[in-house]
Amino acid sequence: MTNTDPVWITEAQVTSLLTLAEAIPALSTGLSLQAQGLAASMPKTMLQFGHNNLHALGARLGNYVGTKTWAHTEGGTCPLLLLWNADDGQLAAIIEAFALGNLRTGGTTGVATDWLARPDARVLAMAGTGKQALSQVAAVLAVRNIDEVRVYSPTPASREAFAARIQEAFPECGLRATAVGSMAAACDGADVVTVATRASAPFVDAAMLARGAHLNAIGAIAPDREEFCQDVFDRADVVAVDDLSSTQRLSREFRTRYGEDWQGVQTLSQRIHDGARRPADADLTLFKAMGMGLSDLALGVEILQRARDQGAGRAIAAPVKSKPRFFATPLAQRA
Repeated sequence: MTNTDPVWITEAQVTSLLTLAEAIPALSTGLSLQAQGLAASMPKTMLQFGHNNLHALGARLGNYVGTKTWAHTEGGTCPLLLLWNADDGQLAAIIEAFALGNLRTGGTTGVATDWLARPDARVLAMAGTGKQALSQVAAVLAVRNIDEVRVYSPTPASREAFAARIQEAFPECGLRATAVGSMAAACDGADVVTVATRASAPFVDAAMLARGAHLNAIGAIAPDREEFCQDVFDRADVVAVDDLSSTQRLSREFRTRYGEDWQGVQTLSQRIHDGARRPADADLTLFKAMGMGLSDLALGVEILQRARDQGAGRAIAAPVKSKPRFFATPLAQRA
């Protein structure tokens, strides 16, 4: 296998090649390049069918362009990231993207928390116990010295089980993870609040949030979802998003607030480029993640480079053009 052969990179190879802690600087670099005009995201597209969604997003970064697509269904999902060489359009890699999606979503929260949470943050409130939740906790642990995590889910068994899972997953951190019976209890005095749920109605209001807190809003990425109340905006000194276009089209929370005037919303990439960290006197900071192709591509390019350096990945045949057939039976032979 040469460095020009297209490769298939499996889930196991993705997780062996890149950790969440390593994903955070790769994502930061991609966002900085975006602000400089050296990288760009394709607008996210989504088709809803019943309670399911078909997603597609993409980006360009350096010598690569790529798209990630998946169907999020009640029966499961199978995301794939495809990378092409930007100069000749030839296939570079197909990357199985379950773990990559977790690294991207969690890592983006890590980047936002690093830039917008107080440096002395110690307490994390985590709402949601689904498949993204553990990487969300890990991302905050990667950038802040958290010693207490409070877990809220409306289902007691789920929050108890997830609190125990946190304790087991990060024994070296000396964490105290506890399940709490309400979102208000989780947020009481919390420095960082992350919500990653499929809620259809808001369950976090401004009164729950301590002064000096940072809120990561991760879960409501479709117009039928909502996680926080409109009064949260009233207290936010910084309102940042990963992708403005997707937020404008798909976030019910933000569309309700901003309508046609979006001047109060910044991109995380621009804040990184400007070196604009959390204002010292900020009451509240808010980050909304919708998911964007640039983040997937930043990690895909990093994974591909590591795979080539280490000889990982399975070489696959480059696609070869074939002329289409127009008819099963030649016209001259038809009766």
